Amino acid sequence: MNGARLAARPAVAAGPGNASPRPKRRRRPDLLPYLLVAPLAIFIVGLALVPAGFTVVESFFKVDTLDPPTRFTGLGNFRQIFLDPLLRDASVNTLVYVLIGTALSTLLGIAMAVTLQHRFAGRSALIAILILPWALPGVVEGIVWTGIWDANTGLLNSVLTSLHLIDHYHVFLGEHRWLTILLIEIVQVWQMTPLSALLILAALQNIPGDLYEAARLDGCSGLQAFWRVTLPLARPGIAIAMVQAVITTLNVFDQPYVLNGAAPAGSSVMIQTYLVSFQNLNFGEGYALSLLVTIATLVLSLGVVKLVYRPVEF
Repeated sequence: MNGARLAARPAVAAGPGNASPRPKRRRRPDLLPYLLVAPLAIFIVGLALVPAGFTVVESFFKVDTLDPPTRFTGLGNFRQIFLDPLLRDASVNTLVYVLIGTALSTLLGIAMAVTLQHRFAGRSALIAILILPWALPGVVEGIVWTGIWDANTGLLNSVLTSLHLIDHYHVFLGEHRWLTILLIEIVQVWQMTPLSALLILAALQNIPGDLYEAARLDGCSGLQAFWRVTLPLARPGIAIAMVQAVITTLNVFDQPYVLNGAAPAGSSVMIQTYLVSFQNLNFGEGYALSLLVTIATLVLSLGVVKLVYRPVEF
């Protein structure tokens, strides 16, 4: 009986309050972003990731065109690297390159960025000139600076002789290890500093001028404002500048090779990698050495970011 009454009850029209939810239509995925990114992703995978994976695999094999066939050696290539005295000396040289280059380029970059932070007549032209050393290839820079360090016709010898500071021309490159490293690294710092200055300048441009005004009203001198406002807020740009300096100096090749050739006094790890791979034709050891340089670059770069970088909010 109750069932018949329920069946006879008229249906209630659906209103705004009791409308049943309609099933949501699935949105079709937008493939356009993936299509736009795909060429770049394929390019990166083909040009970077595939060779990197090939290097990792081949570093555990004996790949020597003078001693075929290719065979698995495990850690044999790495063992040979640590037993090679030339590679040990080159590693020390490269570490000195990294320390000198990173420190000098960062300090000079900060000084240049602070100078260029304020607008003045000729500022744009000065920035354009500043970029030139960074834009030049390393080989060209080495050739240019050869005219300064050269033992026979170099500008440095000529100036020192004219000032009667020396009585005869000296050989500056190749004889004294630490002097050779210092002079070569001056050339590389000349190349790296403009980029460091521009990176730090970009960070300084983001600092609101109100903070400097507040610091001045609180009685801070220019030096105190630099230590308490400029440096803390420019740390992201300084960290990026230091990372690029670490990467550049750790992989230095052009300047030492052009200025000093393959002489061990100023040799770097990358020069030894080139000699091992293409002069000795021991590609397996060259792969292993390249892998170690890559790992060292990642570790040092992450260390710099961890120590220097701090997020900044205005």
